[in-house]
Amino acid sequence: MVNQPHYEDLSDRARHLLRVLIDRYVREGQPVGSRTLSRESGLELSPATIRNVMSDLEELGYIGSPHTSAGRIPTTKGYRFFVDTLVSFQSPTVGEVQELQAKLGHGAESETRLVESASNLLSRLTHMAGVVTVPKQALGSLRQIEFLPLPDRRVLAILVVNETQVQNRILSVDRSYSADELKRVSNYLNEKFAGQTLIKVRESILAEMRRTRETMNDLMAESIDIAQRIFAADQEAEAGYFLAGETNLMDFAELSHVEKLRELFEAFNRRRDILHLLDRAMTSADLQIFIGGESGYQMLGDCSVVVSPYTVDDEIVGVLGVIGPTRMAYERVIPLVDITARLLGSALKSLD
Repeated sequence: MVNQPHYEDLSDRARHLLRVLIDRYVREGQPVGSRTLSRESGLELSPATIRNVMSDLEELGYIGSPHTSAGRIPTTKGYRFFVDTLVSFQSPTVGEVQELQAKLGHGAESETRLVESASNLLSRLTHMAGVVTVPKQALGSLRQIEFLPLPDRRVLAILVVNETQVQNRILSVDRSYSADELKRVSNYLNEKFAGQTLIKVRESILAEMRRTRETMNDLMAESIDIAQRIFAADQEAEAGYFLAGETNLMDFAELSHVEKLRELFEAFNRRRDILHLLDRAMTSADLQIFIGGESGYQMLGDCSVVVSPYTVDDEIVGVLGVIGPTRMAYERVIPLVDITARLLGSALKSLD
């Protein structure tokens, strides 16, 4: 859990002005001056009185003053106080809920496709980076593969994972296959890969594909080709999570500095640090928010990470969330992350 800072006993007036300042800064991205606060606060206070309150808030560490401006911006402590005590959550719109339900509804053909959809949805709805860890059971063992021929050069692949979980995937292939041909393919793949984790199976398939075709007979070559199509959608599973929309972060001025972007994108590519942070979030059943330096990683110093676990049968199997600037609309992002986690857990349960 994130260590909570000590909060002073702020007056109602100071709390209100801090909320107005944060709302304005999140919306506009520019330091907020006393005259702006005087206009937007709705309080009958002079700019001089507001300056005194802002001076007190700055001394207590809730806001700071950039060198280039007389206005103020929230600090990590200010954002944390806002999230913990001041924020008024905005429920997702009807359209957003309907889109989430449609994309994460029943009928998905695999866990990894659901996870990928969830990361894309979070990115699209928040205009930030969406991240979802691969469910723990997706790292389980392959028990059996079977195939059924379908019209139009398609094949239904049926995977049994961890004894009871069944995944169905429709593959487009280069030619029509008979049931007997597909039976020989499944026999070959079951003999070669049954009992291995899905990640290990994918690694083995990639290794086989690097072999020259001259060293394979027709059955081996076609079997590996079909198997590769099965696991093509799982290519990010080895990395532990799906990440979508990271280029959205370039649209925020505070993250657009070349050096900041380089460090952030290197962390995304390296994945280790991000995955470690997400693993930490799996230790709690509650939604968590890491603001700025609270994450413990320098490259996320100007970012906030809002993450929530998702569960199947009351067991936490993964986490999902949003990575964006500390200047994010928490009142909107937090409910979106929460409902997406609940819908993803429900969709994964329907695959069982």
